[in-house]
Amino acid sequence: MDMDTAVLKAAMRRELPQLLEEEPVKESVIKATQGLYADQQKTEDRFLMMMEELRRDREENARKWEEQNKKWEEWNRKWEEEKAEDRRKWENWRKEWEEWKAEDRRKWEEQNKKWEEWKAEDRRKWENWRKEWEEWKAEDRRKWEEQNKKWEENNKRFYEVHEEIMKMADKLDRKLSAIGARWGMQSEMAFRNALAGILEENFGVKVLNIRDYDDTGEVFGRPDQVELDIIIKNGMLIICELKSSMSKGDMYAFERKVRFYEKRHQRKADSLIVISPMVDDKAMSVARELGIRVYSDSTEVDSL
Repeated sequence: MDMDTAVLKAAMRRELPQLLEEEPVKESVIKATQGLYADQQKTEDRFLMMMEELRRDREENARKWEEQNKKWEEWNRKWEEEKAEDRRKWENWRKEWEEWKAEDRRKWEEQNKKWEEWKAEDRRKWENWRKEWEEWKAEDRRKWEEQNKKWEENNKRFYEVHEEIMKMADKLDRKLSAIGARWGMQSEMAFRNALAGILEENFGVKVLNIRDYDDTGEVFGRPDQVELDIIIKNGMLIICELKSSMSKGDMYAFERKVRFYEKRHQRKADSLIVISPMVDDKAMSVARELGIRVYSDSTEVDSL
């Protein structure tokens, strides 16, 4: 841009506003630009129309806001109702929960009470059982002590009888010769009677000769009379065989006669003995097998 143009623009900026205020120029400018701008009336009409549109817009917006507020109020009301219903439900649930917890505590307390009662009853039963067990053990010990005492007394009586039999056996050999010479003993019955007399005279026992008839042949295989000698000493039953000699067959026959006697009289013998000066070896073996004590010499008698 050259200097003249700049000077011209500066002059126009300085002078133009004043020129536009002068009437001829102002009118010329208005006429020249009248087609470009609306007149005052049109402007006012348009302004009023715009204001009316703004008013209608405000009223529409106000109506919409009112409807929206009603919707919000309705939503808030429903929300409050739902919250109130939700609080009510929660209160009911909490109340039911508390009631359930209370019922559960009650049931547990009842169960614990029953459990404690059961434990107490169980302890009582165990105490009763233990007491009965102790009483039973005490009674059992007492019975065993009584039984042991009786066994000791029986053993003592056995030893006493043994001592007497030993004395009897010790004197037996010495008196047999005298008996044979004095009475001229020749038979088995005379020997038995003489030996029984020695036992009764020297040892204070009672020798009984028992005769039973075996009608079934249990002892000898046919019906026959069965004879046994028994010694009664302090309530003990001792079944004995008094013979001048004993064979193996005699030992078996003696055992069968004893079982026949026990069966017939329903009484168990406390001891079985054989008194004979002559017992062969086979008979001694049978006697040991059958539990029969043999007295042939006082120095050979086993302790009872």
